[in-house]
Amino acid sequence: MNKFLILYFISFSQLFSQELLSRVIINTEKLQSSEVLIFDEMQNSIEQFLNNNIWTQDQYNSGERINCNFIINILNEPSANLYEATVQIVSSRPIYNSSYETVLFNHGDREWTFEYFPSQNLEYSENGFNDNLTSLLAFYSYIIIGIDYDSFEKLGGEEYFKKAWKILNESQNSGYKGWDQFGSKNNRYWICENFLNPEFIDVREAYYNYHLLGMDKFYSKPEESQSIILENLSKINDVNSKNFNSSLINIFINSKANEITNIFKDASINIKRDAFNILNELSPSNSDLFNKILE
Repeated sequence: MNKFLILYFISFSQLFSQELLSRVIINTEKLQSSEVLIFDEMQNSIEQFLNNNIWTQDQYNSGERINCNFIINILNEPSANLYEATVQIVSSRPIYNSSYETVLFNHGDREWTFEYFPSQNLEYSENGFNDNLTSLLAFYSYIIIGIDYDSFEKLGGEEYFKKAWKILNESQNSGYKGWDQFGSKNNRYWICENFLNPEFIDVREAYYNYHLLGMDKFYSKPEESQSIILENLSKINDVNSKNFNSSLINIFINSKANEITNIFKDASINIKRDAFNILNELSPSNSDLFNKILE
């Protein structure tokens, strides 16, 4: 009986483990002087907040958690317990039948000011604005989950992009930057707006096709995968021609430019040329990188 109970509780804990497996790094090199202990505590608190919260109603086992990194650069401490920072957020998912992980989200948020107090208990409530620390962390948690779900099911992340939109709406009157449409075209507002905007449905569906029909079959059927990926890059480029420099397509390029280059390096010459031409239109600033496809 005791052995049965132990196995039961192990199984239960694995089945209902949280969605994110996040690593948090805090860099304070920009500060002239800093209390090391407070930033160690902050790092642990943020990591626990991301990893211990339950963000969905779905059942995850320990091997299904979403790998993600939050690299926080503290730039300034204008007053006690108030910090100006940037954060680089990267998430990935495994590719079927391989040890490779593909990057789904690679984004730098440059407009983050937040308060953190020693021994602060980080809590998040869906009803109303909490603070600019937990609101940003919760917002990007839902974006990460939404993109991950989109890569496994067509428009599968819709519910979580809507949750991120709710956080955005509740944060717009907070006085903090990054939440409204008048800032950078790559800020939180435009990220979430693009994911929910019907004009970008083809891009979101391309996320699914690229990953589930392309990358997940790449190691067994590379030529077929290259064709599928090329077809979906063309669809993304069509959307880009009408919405140039959009947040969603920038996120895709920032996450995929190196990977796509490697995908087509060993393709047939015709596929290489088609891929290069599409990619050069899609992101001219990466033309030097995409030239490697033709080498």
